[in-house]
Amino acid sequence: MKKKKWYDYLWIVSAAYLILGCFNILFAWMGLLCFFIPLILAVAGGDKLYCNRYCGRGQLFDLLGNRLRLSRKKNIPGFLRSKWFRYGFLIFFFIMFFQMLFNTYLVFQGTNSLKEVVTLLWTFRLPWNWAYHGMAVSPWVAQFAFGFYSVMLTSTVLGLVTMMLFKPRSWCVYCPMGTMTQTICKAKYSCGSCMKKEEIQA
Repeated sequence: MKKKKWYDYLWIVSAAYLILGCFNILFAWMGLLCFFIPLILAVAGGDKLYCNRYCGRGQLFDLLGNRLRLSRKKNIPGFLRSKWFRYGFLIFFFIMFFQMLFNTYLVFQGTNSLKEVVTLLWTFRLPWNWAYHGMAVSPWVAQFAFGFYSVMLTSTVLGLVTMMLFKPRSWCVYCPMGTMTQTICKAKYSCGSCMKKEEIQA
């Protein structure tokens, strides 16, 4: 039996992040690590080391799908693997992300007031006021936290749905961060040598 490494338990971090955000929305800021670390590792190493080894979310889906048998383990549809869908989803993701940043800016400027809601699937506005306790932070700091937690929760829900319908790590196929690190990898090694490392088996 293969000996477990410390990074095999990063799924605990992903689970804790989602739980802590239910009690204190400011923990959502920690999610920025999931944005910057994959990009830094991709630029520095030219591969998808983060996706293949350090992604706690992927580990969580693997745990739920395989060990707890919550996955149907069906092959993911071809269109989800296609370039047009992956890059189209990345563009859509960026549009939603920058809209979230713009809303944060409006609160920073005083144009809008703080909205203590989490938007699930970019549509459903869920009251989340219990997770903000009027602490000594500027309203825009809290607004960013609510918006960022919305992004992280939405992507987790999408990952859970595809995990149950298809193979456990199906989310990894069209994950925006995975698409970005793959693009960096291609740009750094245009000969395609890094592509041997890029694919995560769904």
